[in-house]
Amino acid sequence: MSQSRGTEDGGHRREWTPAPAAGSAGEATSPPEGHWTDPATLLGEGEEDFGLRPRSLDEFVGQRRAVENLRVALQAAKGRGESPDHLLLAGPPGLGKTSLARILAAELGTHLHATSGPALERPKDLVGILTQLQRGDLLFIDEIHRVPAGVEEYLYGAMEDFRVEFTLNEGPHARVIPLTVERFTLVGATTREGLLSSPFRARFGLLERLDPYPTEDLVRILERSARLLGVELEPDAATLLASRARGTPRVANRFLRRVRDLGQVRQERRLSATLADETMTRIGVDAHGLEELDRRILHVLARNGSTPIGLKTLAAAVGEAEDTIEDVFEPHLLRLGFLHRTARGRVATADGCRAIGVEPDTQAPGSGGTASP
Repeated sequence: MSQSRGTEDGGHRREWTPAPAAGSAGEATSPPEGHWTDPATLLGEGEEDFGLRPRSLDEFVGQRRAVENLRVALQAAKGRGESPDHLLLAGPPGLGKTSLARILAAELGTHLHATSGPALERPKDLVGILTQLQRGDLLFIDEIHRVPAGVEEYLYGAMEDFRVEFTLNEGPHARVIPLTVERFTLVGATTREGLLSSPFRARFGLLERLDPYPTEDLVRILERSARLLGVELEPDAATLLASRARGTPRVANRFLRRVRDLGQVRQERRLSATLADETMTRIGVDAHGLEELDRRILHVLARNGSTPIGLKTLAAAVGEAEDTIEDVFEPHLLRLGFLHRTARGRVATADGCRAIGVEPDTQAPGSGGTASP
């Protein structure tokens, strides 16, 4: 049976009772097919994922510079009785952009209206949202770099003058209707800041870039999540999970839930490093935090030796979308030094080859040879 209890963390603590043993049926099953780090997976796990989110800036772990800058901006805006400047949050998925938007609305005591760039297909979609905003509300647009150019033009006027000129009908019967909107704060989140046009980016008074979390911050996040989930997480287990979570809190929390599942089936309330390591093996995540697609990417590059492979060719070889490789998988491989990007394409480094058990090419970057020009 599951229970919910209030905690000092401001959330609800979920506790579980170990399930009875069921012989061979008691073994944990493999997770559904899909990447642990792909955009669809990183959307979260519903109510439980939401319950692990921090509720205030004081609860938010990591991103110290960004949090302190936002704290100052909020206090100053409250002191003046105004809305904060428009805010752009940039960084890879799963680092807390949506959580920060929710926290800002909570700190200001206003409503958060959330949408996404792809959902704003036509100007009327945006105008419909803008006309619903009350004074001081926050409008959160996820993947804001995917807002169509025609809709973006309407945002310019709304952000600067808090008015839009909506065109009704077309041709000789067209009419321009000026609409005034309440003063609001736009919070945009993007994983591809470079795709934003310069005029659009310049209209944000605040810009904060979120970086992957160090292991010690992820350990603190996992310890808090374990308390909320009602499990006991050993320090070594927390460190193991944090070191394989690719610097991403959402990935770390997903790993923790999978270890909890295995512990519940095994009737082990205390989650040990051994249990955590077995869970990682079951879901195919190695000591470097690499999953199956990471290893496939490195294998394709390693087979080509020191000759770079273009992104389109690499995507076709591993059967994954170019954007997913570039936005989700490449950053981690680059941070580990397992992959190099050149003007001609991608190439696996000597360390990357060794990570998958392949003898590196003597001309591969980092192997002591000279890479091809």
